[in-house]
Amino acid sequence: MTWQIDSAHSQIHFTVRHMMISKVRGQFESFSGEVNYDEENPTRTTVDIQIDAASLNTKEAQRDGHLKSPDFLDVVNYPVVRFQSTKVEQTSADSGKLYGNLTIRDVTKPVVLDVEYAGQAQSPWGNISAGFSGSTAINRKEWGLNWNQALETGGVLVGDKIQIEIELELVKVAELEAVPA
Repeated sequence: MTWQIDSAHSQIHFTVRHMMISKVRGQFESFSGEVNYDEENPTRTTVDIQIDAASLNTKEAQRDGHLKSPDFLDVVNYPVVRFQSTKVEQTSADSGKLYGNLTIRDVTKPVVLDVEYAGQAQSPWGNISAGFSGSTAINRKEWGLNWNQALETGGVLVGDKIQIEIELELVKVAELEAVPA
């Protein structure tokens, strides 16, 4: 069953250490994709998400410009970050692991997201929605995002570990009934 991403109620956030002492948080404002959520057998679910790399927003224009530059995402040459699932492992009735390939700057590496299923609800307008939360951590250098600067006090300006948090609300797409010929 195909489900549509409700972009008004979905987010993709990231967190990274800044100067070894604090965390910078950001998000991607624009993303789309296809989720074929199999309610009867969640292990048959497939996910394909495309993120507009230029939609990155940390609420600081100068930093956003640098993150979009060739030092990091190079959004002119690599406008899309993509996740494609390869396997779903159900670990309980409401949790699992989503395995897949994450492509950043034409470098594809496997990642595993810990996923929680929040259930389903019907909106006042009759739509059926399902909620999912996912999280993972990656080392940005594995995708060639190597830029950094040493600090006088020791350490570096940007941490290597990127924590990724995803909240997806999906809306069930109505099945078209076959019309007799």
